[in-house]
Amino acid sequence: QVQLVESGGGLVQVGGSLRLSCAASGRTFSPYTLGWFRQAPGEERKFVGGISWNGRTTNYADSVKGRFTISRDNAKNTVYLQMNSLKLEDTAVYYCAARVGGLQSLDYEYAYWGQGTQVTVSS
Repeated sequence: QVQLVESGGGLVQVGGSLRLSCAASGRTFSPYTLGWFRQAPGEERKFVGGISWNGRTTNYADSVKGRFTISRDNAKNTVYLQMNSLKLEDTAVYYCAARVGGLQSLDYEYAYWGQGTQVTVSS
């Protein structure tokens, strides 16, 4: 089992940037595909993007393409979500999740979850 802890959330103005981190502990980090999801108040949890176990493949939701970048450092057991040009609609709790297998955009495909970190974008 792998434990995930997100950090880096906070309050930022429209157009600003934040970098979220997700640190893993427990089992070896490198075999896992990592995904980022977010959940805004009153909405379902949605896929933001994901990265393959070796970092060579990423995919993103259309709503964040060109603005968000996912990367990982397997030596540090950490995955990152760099968020640029933030919009009001990016306000949500952001979660990282891990799974064994290929990239998936459905949350039920992920077995391990962090507790989430709040990102609030203000005007």
